[in-house]
Amino acid sequence: MKNIYTVLLLSFGTLFIAQENYVQINGSTNINNFKCVNNNFRTPTFGKKLPNIALSVRDFDCKNKVMTADFQKTLAAENHPYLNVKFISYTKQQAAYSAQVEVKMMNKTKTYNIIFNVEKGKLIGSKTVKFSDFNITPPKKMGGMITVKDNLNLTFSLDAI
Repeated sequence: MKNIYTVLLLSFGTLFIAQENYVQINGSTNINNFKCVNNNFRTPTFGKKLPNIALSVRDFDCKNKVMTADFQKTLAAENHPYLNVKFISYTKQQAAYSAQVEVKMMNKTKTYNIIFNVEKGKLIGSKTVKFSDFNITPPKKMGGMITVKDNLNLTFSLDAI
């Protein structure tokens, strides 16, 4: 019986550690800031083949039911269920990695150069992107009284190389 508890504890511990990976989208309105996080994915290991990460738009959580629904609607989750991140290349530069990353959202693809720092066994990187980069009009609510700004900060926390 003790062995079963040990196996269960180790299994749940492994699951918990796997959940440390996330992609976070930070944005703002004329009234407030928001962040929507997706941590329901596993990072393929870096190696000879660079990873591709398919993020379900439905897995992004903004910690507010209405905002989460609006976010998913803005990204057209029904018609475009995945936000894809593809690492095209990466090179080690002293204590950091420089990566060329392709982001595909709503059938529009953009390539960005992102610097990833290694922190506590994680690759941490961020890049400012825009809704308009992907032909998305930032949403407005309450007859235009609340407007979402075009700039977004895309932040990654991934298992280290």
